[in-house]
Formats: sequence, C-alpha cells, structure tokens
Amino acid sequence: MAKDQPLNLPEILKKYEEEILTEWLREQAAAVSFRPDQMHESELRHQSTEFLALLTETIQSNSMADITGPAWTRVREFLETISRSRAVQGFTSTETAFFVFSLKQPIFSKLQEVLGNDGRILIRDLWALTNLIDKLGLYTTEIFIASKENIISRQQREMIELSTPVVQLWEGILALPLIGTLDSERTQVVMESLLTKIVETGSYISIIDITGVPTVDTLVAQHLLKTVAAAKLMGAECIISGIRPQIAQTIVHLGVDLKDVITKASMAEAFRIALMKHGLGISKLSQNSKV
Repeated sequence: MAKDQPLNLPEILKKYEEEILTEWLREQAAAVSFRPDQMHESELRHQSTEFLALLTETIQSNSMADITGPAWTRVREFLETISRSRAVQGFTSTETAFFVFSLKQPIFSKLQEVLGNDGRILIRDLWALTNLIDKLGLYTTEIFIASKENIISRQQREMIELSTPVVQLWEGILALPLIGTLDSERTQVVMESLLTKIVETGSYISIIDITGVPTVDTLVAQHLLKTVAAAKLMGAECIISGIRPQIAQTIVHLGVDLKDVITKASMAEAFRIALMKHGLGISKLSQNSKV
C-alpha cells in the first residue's frame, strides 16, 4: 500500500455520519461530565450534530495537519462559541473538552470495523484522527480558559465598582466611603467614579471616608493623594475622614504630607465642615417643632 494513498477517514465520516453521531451522543450522555442540569439533551444533540457535520465537510478536501488555516475557520468559530457558552453556563474545562475528545471512541470503532483487515491503513488513519481530535480539544480548552479569565476579570471589576459607591449627601457635596484594600487598580476605578460624579452633579466638595480601610501604608497614602489631586483638577476640594489614631500615627511615621488636605476623624465631622463651606449648618429642632 503506497504511503501517499489518501486517508479513508473523510469517506468513512461522510458515509457513516449518522451512526457515528448516535454513538457519540450515547458516549456523552453516559459520561460523568454530562450535566443535564446545565444543558438539555436537545441542545447537546443540536451542538453535536452541527459540529460533526462541520468536521465532516471540512476534512473532505482539506489537510488535517493544520487547523489554524482558513479552511478550518468555521470549525474553530463553532468551538469558540461552545467554549464561551459553557464557561458562562458553569461547566469546567474538562467537561468542555470532553465534548471534543469523546468523539474519538465512536470514530475509532467505525474505523476498526471498516479497516480492520488492513492494520497499516487502520493505524495510519487512527493516528491522523488522534492528532486532529487532540488539536481541536486543546484549542477548545484554550478558548474556555481565556473566556473564564475574561469572566473573572469582569466580575472583579464589577465588584470593585460596587465597593466604591459615590453618593451625593447634599447639593454640591459627595461622599466616597472606601472599604477594603486600596490598590492601584481600585484607585483607578475610584478616580473614574469620583470624577464622573463630580462632573454629573457639579459638586465641589468630596468626602473620602477611609474608616473601612484596614491599614494605610505609603502606597495607600499615595493613592489617596492621587485621588485628591485628580478631584482638585476638576474643581472639587476633598476632605478625608475616618482618620483613626492608629492611622494618624502611621501617616506621621511614614512622613506622608497631608497638610493641604482637610482630615477628620469621622464622616459626620467631615460632613459638618462641608456644610459650613457651603454656608449651611445643622441645628436641633425645638421641642415644639413638627416635621
């Protein structure tokens, strides 16, 4: 048998496509990784049918050695869609890759059934199939991991945004209560949120409360000063509240210069100062006054 004889795999896939599909669906449904709670059987059948049809069509006249070429674009795009959707649905990378790798057994069985009398051709076609499925499975895993990382990154940013709310206490007065560690990434979000709110409301006083910040080191102090400077460029003065005794000692020890920034122990005191700058004040109602 000549070495350059065409593979029998494309012809077998085309001829026995329905049988292979049936066995493949059975293989997936019987697997531990099958998640009927996450995916309905009809959806699995639809995905499997479409992928097998694309695969069969693509390998009819194209090389299986390189799946990065233009001929394999539709197959890659389909696997990208599958990987991203399953990442969102809560599947693991192993469960997602099994969609591709589980196709080996049905095709192996059919190749053995058809080519069993010629061991050399059978081994050659099995090797070609193994290489192809392995490449497609690894590509699926790569896309899944990238999709999962994007989801995690987006969720982290959303959590950061939720943990840095900018609220309007009074006309022209904003408050930004900070809770947790203030790192470079979060500082950027804080700046963007605060500056956006300053523009939206036309506020000129912002209270940055650090009562919920566990520790203040040189880096945190620098981040605070950057936020204060950015707000000042937008025409808003900042008051930093929540300066506890331990934080005050730390700031002094670090030599951080806050002489140009108003600092207060509590947000209530900072709000009182902000109202005074606004020409307002707070007084108790008399006992005879009614709300």
